[in-house]
Amino acid sequence: MITVFGEGRGFRVVWLLEEMGLAYRLRRVDLLAGVENDAEFLAINPAGFIPAIVDGDVTMVESIAIMQYLMARYGPTPLAPDPDDPAFPAYLQFLHLGEAGLAASIYFANGARNLAPEAERHNWSAGQALDVFETRLGLVTRQLARSPYLAGDRFTAADISVTYALELAQRSVGFALGEVERAYVARTSGRDAYKRAMETCQATKAWVARVAGR
Repeated sequence: MITVFGEGRGFRVVWLLEEMGLAYRLRRVDLLAGVENDAEFLAINPAGFIPAIVDGDVTMVESIAIMQYLMARYGPTPLAPDPDDPAFPAYLQFLHLGEAGLAASIYFANGARNLAPEAERHNWSAGQALDVFETRLGLVTRQLARSPYLAGDRFTAADISVTYALELAQRSVGFALGEVERAYVARTSGRDAYKRAMETCQATKAWVARVAGR
């Protein structure tokens, strides 16, 4: 059985597994408690970040790489268009943009805004990270003006990648999405697999509830 270590970006992996109907278990990793005290997890990923998976003899880290592995290993799946599909270029672009251009930028903006000492919370690099997020978000907005999903008329793993990043921006730094993006997130997060993933990821569910109650 596939074991997923950690939530956070691991939510993407759990959501994908739910969409694909694959058996898995989620193993909690408490970053706040300090991974230095979690010998089992450090044996899986000595770098100490989440998520990671173990699938038989395979160990992988990085959420997008894990998603690509799972779809290639256990596919074919409509979540990943074939290379000769006209939707493939957009799918591949937004699958990676969801992390490299969006979630990674928000990660640093969130660290500055919510974790840094007060005097450093509005530093130049935090502002730059938000600028990067906004420029990349413009690509998402333009694509959604053309189609309901990022690779066209059907939901793909690119939508899992980007939806996670957009929700992270809303919840962690209070980023105000536009009407188009809000409607898109409502479509993607309304899926049954998303709801099952949220029920599995109890730490994420609790965080979402805390943010909503602010």
